[in-house]
Amino acid sequence: MKDYIAELPTRVSGIPCLVGVTSYYQAKGSYSFHAASSDDYYGYTDMSYEILDRKGRPAPWLEKKLDKYARQDIERLIKANYRSDDNVF
Repeated sequence: MKDYIAELPTRVSGIPCLVGVTSYYQAKGSYSFHAASSDDYYGYTDMSYEILDRKGRPAPWLEKKLDKYARQDIERLIKANYRSDDNVF
């Protein structure tokens, strides 16, 4: 069983499940005209996660049901639960 930095309850296609966050990094933008790239200027977020059943086991069959909009909802859920002042969930 993997160690997750957070397990957040959600639904995929109406089915209750968990999102197991395996990594999360949020870089703030510098908003400097001397930034090397748009990511350096605006900042970016990098995350990885797995869809789990309600008992915390990986559920690849449920992950296959994710479409673009469901992935965006999950990413918003993860970002909303991240506390940038403490760098923790």
